[in-house]
Amino acid sequence: MTGPEPPAGSVFACPNGPFLVRGDVEILTADGQPIPRARRTVALCRCGKSTIKPFCDGTHKIIGFRTEDEG
Repeated sequence: MTGPEPPAGSVFACPNGPFLVRGDVEILTADGQPIPRARRTVALCRCGKSTIKPFCDGTHKIIGFRTEDEG
């Protein structure tokens, strides 16, 4: 990503890739339990094929995941 840093607590949708979550944002399981984070910026799976959900493992590149034009 280029340009100025987004504000704290932001979510950036990467074209054809994951959501990047930056800052102080709590990520919860479906039943409301917090998911521990080791970093301030994490990538969340958007293709549905990651083996480490909810986090991205790069599988979107292998399967050719494409997002609709987000612009």
